[in-house]
Amino acid sequence: MNDNDIKVAAELRMSLGESPLWSVERQTLYWVDINNGYIYSWRPNSGKAPERLELAEKVGCIALCEDGLLAATASGILRLRLPLGGEPERLVANAEWREGGGNRFNDGRCDAAGRLWVGTIAFDEQSPVAALYCFDQGELACRRTNVSISNGLAFSPDQRWLYHTDSLTRRILRYPFDVRSGTTGEPETWVDLAALDLPGVPDGAAVDSEGYYWIALYGGGSIVRFSPKGGLVASYALPCPHPTMVAFGGRDLRTLYITTATQHLDAEGKARWPLAGSLLSMPAPASGLPEPKFSRGASRATQCAK
Repeated sequence: MNDNDIKVAAELRMSLGESPLWSVERQTLYWVDINNGYIYSWRPNSGKAPERLELAEKVGCIALCEDGLLAATASGILRLRLPLGGEPERLVANAEWREGGGNRFNDGRCDAAGRLWVGTIAFDEQSPVAALYCFDQGELACRRTNVSISNGLAFSPDQRWLYHTDSLTRRILRYPFDVRSGTTGEPETWVDLAALDLPGVPDGAAVDSEGYYWIALYGGGSIVRFSPKGGLVASYALPCPHPTMVAFGGRDLRTLYITTATQHLDAEGKARWPLAGSLLSMPAPASGLPEPKFSRGASRATQCAK
């Protein structure tokens, strides 16, 4: 497999495509355009173009639930019924958000027990005022503070490790993880992009069935694959500078879908990179893992201690 295997799955002009998510049950790929508040849905074998739902605010990430999707938006976590449409149900508010400002929700994913782990992004994308949360049994509990841009959430296949990054640090952390209790141990630096001389910052990620961790390097124009021990295994150059996240899909979970962005590109950059903002795909050397579904409870939010 080489860089020539990378194809355009859906030619789009997304501002900030993110959070690709494959439903095995529905054989459908979902993803978002954060800045425009769009949620896309697409059945690759349908012969139809992606459908789009527009929310009234930015949407950072999505997750599967029993009869629809969860959407972590700027102001809180919503439940959307499928097919997409109708009035969303608000499950919990974002304690860091205020109208017209504050820190919005960003990257997120469910663990095998159905908890939603979701982080925020600082209002200026610089200050260490964001956090990582766990939404479980209706409570949005703060798990880590002093974050600028929460990203890279993923779990090892055996659920012994939680992966996470604060993008600006250019380091991927690995936390010991107990899936039964949802508790984490002290993190360790698992991958250091600077030490590996890799460009860009770590963005959205996914883990394959062999335990290898895939992550998009925003500003680095590539996606990379790391072994369970943190060794760099492969790097794939992309036809655009700002890939944002990866997800495994298709009937055998052997297609890697890649969202991309046009934000931070001026007119000259958009002309140079005409595929920026599109959904890309490539065959994967290993199959992915089915995404867990969120398990719902009553709602309660807790503010992070600063």
